[in-house]
Amino acid sequence: MASTSNAAVVEISQTANKFRSSIVLQYQNKFIDVKSILGLFTTLMTAGSYQLHVHGPDATEASAAMQEVFTKHGMSVELIND
Repeated sequence: MASTSNAAVVEISQTANKFRSSIVLQYQNKFIDVKSILGLFTTLMTAGSYQLHVHGPDATEASAAMQEVFTKHGMSVELIND
């Protein structure tokens, strides 16, 4: 990530917390609750491709919002429909 990494982590977490759905980021063998800033800080410092799992009553809206915020910060994320 670029020098905006702190801003990206905060915005990703704040966006996720607007939704009731469970939003989990997968990076390799790690699964991180996107609503957890600490979890994001430890995971998003590594450049790579991420998978996003979204489940819940507002999953469609949450998926779109999360895709938008990741893209805004230049991060690649793949939405996974389990």
